[in-house]
Order: sequence, then structure tokens, then C-alpha cells
Amino acid sequence: MTERDTARALAHPEPREIRLEDVLHALSDPMRLSIVRELASTNTELACSDFVLPVTKSTTTHHFRVLRESGVVRQTYRGTAKMNGLRRDDLQSRFPGLLDSILTAAAAEPTRPEGAS
Repeated sequence: MTERDTARALAHPEPREIRLEDVLHALSDPMRLSIVRELASTNTELACSDFVLPVTKSTTTHHFRVLRESGVVRQTYRGTAKMNGLRRDDLQSRFPGLLDSILTAAAAEPTRPEGAS
């Protein structure tokens, strides 16, 4: 790893440091939940720019930071792109069945018009 790579490394909690209340907080926001649902639907990492969210770039950055710091996603730089991968295995070992239960419940929820609460 070069000095530049080290400087660009992002902090992530170790699996044992992932806290339930942080995960639940991260997934309680509809934008963050939609990001996680999209990541869960693929077996590959996605760049932040792959997500089409109806918010500003700075708000999108905030949502990804909350997901990373809570332990829900892992972010790595690949060139200039910040890639995102769901930490499914870490979440499953820490809180068995939680992520799948949340994703199943979210999929069963009726679709709301944009901007509705």
C-alpha cells in the first residue's frame, strides 16, 4: 500500500465494534435504506455515483458516511471512485437474521410517493 493509499483509507468499525443501535439508526432513514436495498440486490460493489438519489451530493456523502461508520457498508477507493459493498457477513455474524429481516420488511412495505412520509 502506498502512502497515498494509506492517506485515502477510510475508517470502519471492526465486526465486534458494530453496535445494534448504530445499525438500526443507519437503516431508519429511507435514503440509506434504499442504498442498502440496492447493494443487497447485487453481489458486486457499486460506486457512489451509481446511485441516483434525489438529494444533493453533500447529503449523499453524509448518507454513505453514516452507513460506513455504523458498519453497514465498507467503502474503498478505486482510483477516484469510492466503491461501496454491503458488510452482509459481518452483520450476519454480529446480529443473525437482522439484515435479511429488515430487507424483507422493506420489500413488503407499500411504495410511497416521493416526498411522502
